Amino acid sequence: MKNLVPQRSGNPVLGDKTFDALTTTGDAMTLDGTVNRSFALVLILMAGAFVSVVAGPGYMVIGAIAGFILAIATVVRKTWAPITAPLYAFAEGLFIGGISILLEAAYPGIVIPAVSLTIGIFVAFLLIYRTHLIRVTDKLRIAVFAATGGVALVYLVSLVLNLVGVQVSYLNEAISGSGVLGIGVNVLVIGIAAFNLLLDFDLAERGVAARAPKYMEWYVAFALLVTLVWLYVEILRLLSRLARR
Repeated sequence: MKNLVPQRSGNPVLGDKTFDALTTTGDAMTLDGTVNRSFALVLILMAGAFVSVVAGPGYMVIGAIAGFILAIATVVRKTWAPITAPLYAFAEGLFIGGISILLEAAYPGIVIPAVSLTIGIFVAFLLIYRTHLIRVTDKLRIAVFAATGGVALVYLVSLVLNLVGVQVSYLNEAISGSGVLGIGVNVLVIGIAAFNLLLDFDLAERGVAARAPKYMEWYVAFALLVTLVWLYVEILRLLSRLARR
């Protein structure tokens, strides 16, 4: 079960220029609308996960591939978000449902703590954002972007090396090992994912302030869901590593 959790990482949708060149010809996005869209996507995600749990983990790969394609489409064509974001949520539900089934079978009792930790981190960072304990500045954005990109690059390099049959011991340990290095890297990545939540919250507020088009409610909700899925998967990976020790 060592490599059971795919090495997926990063939130590709939080660029500094997200709202550049957007024009509002009708209703503008609102914070309430964004919250409602976010809840809707979470419910759709849960529906996809339920389907995967009932039908079995065979849909996991389909969900992962479809989710990746839909994520790229949403980032490239933000106006498609009202359609692609719900489809992405369902596809990711299939993915995390399948992963959750497999890991629960291998390490009984792992899923509930993973869900609880994901919710707990989300609530904690929402409070941190609302109380301004950590302010989202340009420097913080750059740091989080760089860290997220670095994680994605390392995972991509690891994937390519595995595909061509090249083994790098330290890299393998960091990516999938259950030793001190692997667990430490996993905790670091969880921290980076959590800080992406701050950028998601900031993205919502900046969109409202910029009077972005109504469809951006779906886009921002999609961005938040990308981070939550990443966070949940990384927590699952950490708990599975700890269970192997």
